[in-house]
Amino acid sequence: MLHELHDWVYHYEPAGGIPLKGTGIVVGILLVISHLWAYLNREKTQAFLRAFPRNYFWGVILLTAALAWSMVCMSYMDMGEFHTLRDNFLYLIPVAYVLVLVFVKEFLAVRALGCVLLYVGGIVLQAAFMQPPVSRLLLPIVAYAWIIAGLYFVGMPYLMRDGVNWITATTSRWNLAAVGGVAYGVITLVAALLWW
Repeated sequence: MLHELHDWVYHYEPAGGIPLKGTGIVVGILLVISHLWAYLNREKTQAFLRAFPRNYFWGVILLTAALAWSMVCMSYMDMGEFHTLRDNFLYLIPVAYVLVLVFVKEFLAVRALGCVLLYVGGIVLQAAFMQPPVSRLLLPIVAYAWIIAGLYFVGMPYLMRDGVNWITATTSRWNLAAVGGVAYGVITLVAALLWW
């Protein structure tokens, strides 16, 4: 079952994979809901975001999700000439997971979120890859934003704390970010429903 899921998500199946339309609808709805929630519940959302970088509980949850998807990918992805190392990596990944939980508690939630963003961004890119409508570029734009943020969150997690402090410093910045996210989500949703 996991093998079929992996092949479907990453388009290894001859019949195709995760559809552009469905991905666009899900991404659009998530952008609209999350940013609308942030706009309507500014104080709660800001308090959560300020506490998030050092929240060990969320770090464990997100890192566990990244571990699960890492194990699926490592089990079934095409490794080319490195296929003989697959078993070594399958043992190494859970060991690294435990070591990170024990020894890298500082900003664990941000680092784990970075890992999840890298995986989610990759899945969204796969859905839009080589699809005919030009409007599909709405998905790679948001996917690359997630991927770049994920890379920084893993390597320099304090940047999330600094970014949260900057965006929450004034109401106008917060509102602009929230409304911009809602608008991008609506555009993506409309494009998915009408053209994809």
